[in-house]
Amino acid sequence: MTQPQGGTATIERTDTRELVEPGDAERFSHYVKKEKILESAMTGEPVIALCGKVWVPGRDPNRFPVCPACKEIIDGAFGPEGDE
Repeated sequence: MTQPQGGTATIERTDTRELVEPGDAERFSHYVKKEKILESAMTGEPVIALCGKVWVPGRDPNRFPVCPACKEIIDGAFGPEGDE
């Protein structure tokens, strides 16, 4: 009967960290039409959020809370999130 051979394996772990920049605590995710974000990514032109904020998207929106003004506009148009 043969005994199994011992061995070693290397497991690679990728650790991704996003740089926190000054002012990130005051940043929000805004509602913008998806096609406008794609267009901005290709042209570098700014977009306009529902609340009126104008900027060139460049950060991960999942890192920030939703803009209260944008959320209020969406909730007014479609009802509060979760209601069907």
